[in-house]
Amino acid sequence: MKINDGLTAADLRPKLDRLWQASAPKLDSIERTCAPESGAPVFTVEGRYTARGWTEWTQGFQYGSALLQYDATGERRFLDVGRDMTRRVMASHVSHIGVHDHGFNNVSTYGALWRLIREGRVDGDPDAYELALKVSGAVQAARWRATADGGGYMYSFNGPHSLFVDTIRSCRSLALAHGLGHVLMGEHDARISLLGRMIEHAAATARYNVFYGEGRDAYDVRGRTAHEAVFNTTDGRFRCPSTQQGYSPFSTWTRGLAWAMLGFAEELEYLAVLPDGDLEPHGGRDAVSAMLVRAASATCEFYVDNTPTDGIPYWDTGAPGLAELGDYLSRPADPFNAYEPVDSSAAAIAAQGLLRLGRALGADRYWQAGLTVCDALFDEPYLSTDPGHQGLILHSIYHRPNGWDHIPAGHRVPHGESSMWGDYHAREVALYLGRVAGDGPYYTFFGAAE
Repeated sequence: MKINDGLTAADLRPKLDRLWQASAPKLDSIERTCAPESGAPVFTVEGRYTARGWTEWTQGFQYGSALLQYDATGERRFLDVGRDMTRRVMASHVSHIGVHDHGFNNVSTYGALWRLIREGRVDGDPDAYELALKVSGAVQAARWRATADGGGYMYSFNGPHSLFVDTIRSCRSLALAHGLGHVLMGEHDARISLLGRMIEHAAATARYNVFYGEGRDAYDVRGRTAHEAVFNTTDGRFRCPSTQQGYSPFSTWTRGLAWAMLGFAEELEYLAVLPDGDLEPHGGRDAVSAMLVRAASATCEFYVDNTPTDGIPYWDTGAPGLAELGDYLSRPADPFNAYEPVDSSAAAIAAQGLLRLGRALGADRYWQAGLTVCDALFDEPYLSTDPGHQGLILHSIYHRPNGWDHIPAGHRVPHGESSMWGDYHAREVALYLGRVAGDGPYYTFFGAAE
């Protein structure tokens, strides 16, 4: 990346305003055309959102986006949509025992409404939202597998052998439940700390999904991430890295990298508001903080070093077609190239991770890198201002290995489409920057940072 050290959040205000103006009619269009019974919208095909019957992991992003729009603009109809549809269709996600994405679905909806009430932005009784968040955190934490090193992890929908890097952001569900005084009740009424499980999961992700350039294998480069860590379910021993959506276990799928960047940075912010006594049973503040800082810093450095000058990454740093692009890191990303797609959704997620880590550490390098990413992401050719296109951020990639992404006629690689998570995270980081620029308190999922 070529970091712009002169940017400020206030400098991006015109682009933020333009984003929210473009966003509103797209949300209206999605609400008209994407009925809940047709499945959650996942990605666009020729500009129209479509469902994909895998898991309904994007439904919270759909209604969470409406709540973000209300939060940023005060447009009441988006609060009504987000609140009404959360109450109508999201309850099944609260008790969903088969997925690793409670942070995606439930924190983005129930959590957003709870936060808005606490901030005085919305009237209402938070009790129902608090109950949903307590249950969600406990249900997510119960999806647990112990490791041979004495820790453990919340396993992915692939099964008990599978630790996904994505799940680091679902740790938010455990954090909120813990903050509300909840625990997971186990056999013989054992009280299992949700904070403890959150920390153990983060530690497992940091150890097995993140690389530190210490000779772990022949492809060990500091900050590289593996999408999946695979374990022997009989004895809990780590077996190998793997991937579902990246090019290979030994290359870096950039959306997975971005999940790690943001997840570790958010947990570091959350740690700062906890009393020391909460952390003592889990190794103490210094040890837990050091683990999170190490993983967050490594992944953010890798992103900065392995992303084109504008901060928009290609979908995998080892994708074979990149060799055809020459010195692609020395110029802005090209979403219209004939060899490999970019992934703007990874940029939207990574930008927030860079900004949060920069603030948490007082590190201008990461803060300015985050602003640099947003400066490119919130402008053409990524911001979609076409009212006929339901996507907000163009050139997002879903599942390149499976060939699920739309390739326009006459082209060789997918481009020009949007994803529900990419659009959500673009809105979320836009809200974040708007708050920083002076529109309200610092934005966190737990609503308590100063």
